[in-house]
Amino acid sequence: MKIFETDIPEVKIVEPSVFEDERGFFMETWNAKRFADAGLDLNFVQDNHSKSAKGVLRGLHYQVTNPQGKLVRVVGGAVFDVAVDLRRSSQTFGKYVGVELSSENKRMLWVPPGFGHGFLTLEDETELVYKCTEFYDPTDEHCLIWNDPTIAITWPNKTSPPTLSRKDSAGLTLVDALVYA
Repeated sequence: MKIFETDIPEVKIVEPSVFEDERGFFMETWNAKRFADAGLDLNFVQDNHSKSAKGVLRGLHYQVTNPQGKLVRVVGGAVFDVAVDLRRSSQTFGKYVGVELSSENKRMLWVPPGFGHGFLTLEDETELVYKCTEFYDPTDEHCLIWNDPTIAITWPNKTSPPTLSRKDSAGLTLVDALVYA
């Protein structure tokens, strides 16, 4: 396994070791000891799985009272995955990391607590799975608007607007959102 730094030091790209042959492949996606040895000593309490059509944008979601860290990977298709720093005291507050995750590249993204998370699907039938460090709490769910000009995420496929849920369409701008201290 290799772990790569991003422009925001707490957000990491993880490349698992993949063993391929004529039958297919094998990879270890989570090993508490190996991750802890690499500086990511994590305790996961929930796994989530979503499936989306091409052009669906989910997010940018976060919880303030019970912030979730997320280890995100794609098991079918591809996404442009985004983590936005929402820690007001951070030097990278309001900055984002965006990376393509796909079933082909097998990369994972570590999105630490204190960050908003979202993704845009780049292929039909895209399936994304992620492990969470805290339980989902619908009473603590918050959403940043995907196209906030303050954050200025460079989303791929600018030729057509993304498909959004009603909740994601009503996301707040960074200026108006409840964020972390």
